[in-house]
Amino acid sequence: MEPFTTRPEIRGTFGAVASTHWLASAAGMGILERGGNAFDAAVASGFVLQVVEPHLNGPGGEVPIILYSRESDRVEVICGQGTAPRAATIARFRKLGLDLVPGTGLLAAVVPGAFDAWMLMLRDHGTMELADVLAPAIAYAERGYPLVPRICRTIARVRELFEKEWPSSAAIYLADGVPEPGSLFRNPVLAGTYRRITEEAAARGENRESRIEAARDIWYRGFVAEAIDRFCRTEKVRDVTGRRHGGLLTAEDMAAWSATVEAPLTYDYHGYTLCKTGPWGQGPVALQQLALLAGFDLDGMSATDPAFVHIVTECAKLAFADREAFYGDPAFVAVPMETLLSEEYNAARRRLLGETASLELRPGHIPGYGGAPVVRIASASEDIAHTGLFGGGEPTVARLEEGSADADRGMGGDTCHVDVIDRFGNMVSATPSGGWLQSSPVIPELGFCLSTRAQMFWLEEGKPASLAPGKRPRTTLTPSLALRDGRPYMVFGTPGGDHQDQWSLHVFLRHVHFGMNLQEAIDAPEFQSEHFPSSFYPRECRPGRLVMEGRFPAATLAALRRRGHDVAVEEDWSLGRVSAAARWQGVIRAGANPRFMQGYAVGR
Repeated sequence: MEPFTTRPEIRGTFGAVASTHWLASAAGMGILERGGNAFDAAVASGFVLQVVEPHLNGPGGEVPIILYSRESDRVEVICGQGTAPRAATIARFRKLGLDLVPGTGLLAAVVPGAFDAWMLMLRDHGTMELADVLAPAIAYAERGYPLVPRICRTIARVRELFEKEWPSSAAIYLADGVPEPGSLFRNPVLAGTYRRITEEAAARGENRESRIEAARDIWYRGFVAEAIDRFCRTEKVRDVTGRRHGGLLTAEDMAAWSATVEAPLTYDYHGYTLCKTGPWGQGPVALQQLALLAGFDLDGMSATDPAFVHIVTECAKLAFADREAFYGDPAFVAVPMETLLSEEYNAARRRLLGETASLELRPGHIPGYGGAPVVRIASASEDIAHTGLFGGGEPTVARLEEGSADADRGMGGDTCHVDVIDRFGNMVSATPSGGWLQSSPVIPELGFCLSTRAQMFWLEEGKPASLAPGKRPRTTLTPSLALRDGRPYMVFGTPGGDHQDQWSLHVFLRHVHFGMNLQEAIDAPEFQSEHFPSSFYPRECRPGRLVMEGRFPAATLAALRRRGHDVAVEEDWSLGRVSAAARWQGVIRAGANPRFMQGYAVGR
């Protein structure tokens, strides 16, 4: 199959922004045009995404950021993943009769980390004022933005929950009934929250940096933290369990946390170096896949070759099995990343791959590390057991077309992503998520919801990702930055929960091995394995399941079924949400996902 594109790859020399929503891309490009750098632009885009994609992320959510600064000539990771409250213990949840952290409500709330991560990047690498980069988001919240159809469908699915149980959410999202696609929607309460922050910060700060520091303090020790504390202490809301629970998050938890900066984990592959977050996220699973794939000759294949799909899928199964066995917050558990990325380890793991699909979860064995994965085999009844009035626990995979198996699960979307490169060569890749409108009630004074990321913890003792106070949940959020011949080259990423380090890696592989440009690699038919345990409530696993877009040739589908894959065919343009930008020899290129007609790359 010849490479096909729905639109041209953007090319220029000034700058480019690619994201999951055209308004965020436009806002970021506007900042570049006004003289801002990539870091200013990414912050502006990130806050616009909070407003225009409230079913996919929000101010109460989290964001990992990976960046390259031309000034420091260094790649850095900013961890904007908040931690579990001090009161969040396994014993506390067990006493409530729970064996899983609920996917909705208040019990799963963690410290909202996105705000501090954005502010940290703006302070250390940006050039513009806080009020200037927040202005586009405030304007859209205040004056309105056009609703994409998926927001309206999400609100419709949780209408009964909002009307009967979450009145603060109904006040904003059902003020005039279920809104129509394309209609202008406003969130004046959220606009007021951000306007108050900028005004108070301006009054307290004497220069740009001190105003940003004041904003951080206002969020984590001022009126925002106070409102969150009060809501979690005084409200009990119905969640996915069908019962009412209060929250555990306090103002003290907020005040004790801040975003952190760390070095990326890396792996060298065919002249490229892929940079990812640490194992507090799933990012290293992409590096592990590359370490396995390094032993195969993919150059002679194609994007729709059944051998390519089979090899990549089987390597993903092994890498994700290791994720379940070994990954967790390195501040709490030792993760043997050096061994997991070593050639000796991967040579042994590679020998497990055969010509047929594995139906087993096969993590490696490293003495002294890890723990046995917890597996919940999905069944037809389990697949819908958490639907209905109580909302959905996994709003991170957007296979929600009408009539699909997930259409009634109340799960309104996935996540967000933004990539920026400026004319100086600065690069940013960020994947904001959490604080979904359908997963937690709106805090009335603030206009936004809290993240339910604690659902990714296990309530079994002794696992790397077991719940503990002050611990980071093992997030699925995983932006990427790649070097080429040792120089910063490409930033990319995608929404998609557990599929992120499949979809984005596939785009990278198509670009590296098959010579596709960014848009061609994004537009190519996509696939994903659902073989391993989901990171989201109710933590299901579908052994052998391989989901593929219908655009794959029939011969490819048939060949994979003969190899033993449980192939499920989805709509032609339904999988993958990748955006990407690259800079090489002074030319900047960008592409964005055309699926669902939201993502756009802009540049010149």
